[in-house]
Amino acid sequence: MAQPTNRQEFTEYCLRQLGAPVLEINVDIDQVEDRIDDAVQYFQERHFDGIELTYMKYKLTQEDVDRAKGKINPITTTTSSAGKNYELQQDRNYIQMPDYVLGVNRIFKFEGTNTLSSNMFSIKYQLFLNDLYYWGSTELLSYTMVKRYLEDIDWILSTEKPIRFNKREGKLYIDVDWETMTVDSYILIECYRALNPADSYKVWNDSFLKRYATALIKRQWGTNLLKFRGVKLPGGVELNGREIYDDAQRELDLIREEMSSTYEMPPLDLVG
Repeated sequence: MAQPTNRQEFTEYCLRQLGAPVLEINVDIDQVEDRIDDAVQYFQERHFDGIELTYMKYKLTQEDVDRAKGKINPITTTTSSAGKNYELQQDRNYIQMPDYVLGVNRIFKFEGTNTLSSNMFSIKYQLFLNDLYYWGSTELLSYTMVKRYLEDIDWILSTEKPIRFNKREGKLYIDVDWETMTVDSYILIECYRALNPADSYKVWNDSFLKRYATALIKRQWGTNLLKFRGVKLPGGVELNGREIYDDAQRELDLIREEMSSTYEMPPLDLVG
């Protein structure tokens, strides 16, 4: 099938691109599965269509709060040669993220101290109650300027929460005073998650993924045949694994170069 919609069809497509069933592809099915996994991982980590921006809510548990406060795995200290003590506490103030989360942008303000727009005594509520009681009573320019001013005040008084995240560790560190955190409260997280091909079937039909996975399987084919270099088959046919391997490697180099220039998101400090 030229447009695969699942893993099995995708595997058959890649093998047909290499010549099956006309040619015997000397690659074990487990090796094929490994190369497809490598291709999907590369696609998710580097291709802009391999991830999506999403929002997740997380409910704090008693274990999260206790761990951050030191009741679980309490703070340990170590003494340097100079006699100074250092507290090792970065392993406590975190929440565990799912494996499919590749990056975290920010967490939204979660304490209920935003007096600008949180209740009926807020400035926003009073502005609508007293100044906008009928349409046209307030100029849009004045309203916009007031709103921007209020946003500036809110930004100064309620700062963004500092966070740290590494996708290999899977822990989102939240550097706040955890004494103010309460059990069963929610945190809203803006993050990037990897697309799961099992759920997003159109991933299997991505032109880049099909080319890249086929090239990886081809290189595996060449790697296997390198073990039989110089062996002649009946009829004088000689296996040439080196040529298959080198040809696949050239294809992979071109595809990766194309990834960097076409499909990969540029570093943020180079945008603009």
